[in-house]
Amino acid sequence: MPHLHLEYSENLPALEVDTLLLRLNHALVATGQFANESDIKSRAVKAQAFRVGTAPGNRGFAHIKLALLSGRSPEVKKLVSESLLTVLTEAAPWPAGLNIQLCVEILDIDRESYAKARIDG
Repeated sequence: MPHLHLEYSENLPALEVDTLLLRLNHALVATGQFANESDIKSRAVKAQAFRVGTAPGNRGFAHIKLALLSGRSPEVKKLVSESLLTVLTEAAPWPAGLNIQLCVEILDIDRESYAKARIDG
């Protein structure tokens, strides 16, 4: 825990996804909310088919969903989401002439039903 999902539109060619995921993981560690850095799992998916709004025009997006075990205060969630948004905002030279929406969403995972196993090979 946590699980970070980054979804982004394919019209963001300068986005260095591996570097961004590492920076996002570092930002999560820096919040002090996670005891072990190896518990952070992040992944990215490029959306090849997407639409932003209804008007014609050049638009794109990058959206982070961060799933955390339930029980954190709204203040902690706000701190974490703002930390991730800062990293995302600074992630790339965003293309000129493209309206880009950057978002972070925090999701709670029910502690009682969450199961995890670790296999060290």
